[in-house]
Amino acid sequence: MRRVEVVPYDSAWSARFEEEADKLKRLFGGTVVEVHHIGSTSVPGLEAKPIIDIMPVVQEIEQVDELVGHMEALGYRSFGEHGIPRRRFFAKGDEVRTFHVHVFEAGDEGVTRHLAFREYLKAFPDVRAEYGDLKRTLAEQHPSDIESYIQGKQEWVSETERVATIWYVAEQTK
Repeated sequence: MRRVEVVPYDSAWSARFEEEADKLKRLFGGTVVEVHHIGSTSVPGLEAKPIIDIMPVVQEIEQVDELVGHMEALGYRSFGEHGIPRRRFFAKGDEVRTFHVHVFEAGDEGVTRHLAFREYLKAFPDVRAEYGDLKRTLAEQHPSDIESYIQGKQEWVSETERVATIWYVAEQTK
């Protein structure tokens, strides 16, 4: 059973991202367009579960299916789409997760949604603090129930993603 642990921001998370992203760039080779640090560990000052979320963006999502064995050799478990169409999801670590990899095809709305959420939390400290408080409260309420933790923040995250995406797209067109 995975424990739900939310910890203060750690500046070492960006270095851990860079190190793992380099491995993934070598693995994905020419199919990778870019690799982003996403999720709470990518937002300075935000409390987070100490799991680094990485988002490789590839030219064609189907090419990733040919690399599952290579990802497994790096210690990842493949979860396929894992509830999000046209995404490939991988996790490293069973009881104690260290990395989540969310692969999307270039142009997929999932790419915009993740980047918008990250940039919105960076740009609006009050929203970032509200999210940190929510995560900390839910982790205290559900220390051994990851599903309840995730469900507890789902409505807040969905609404914030919606607002963040509108803001982000407007910022990109300025």
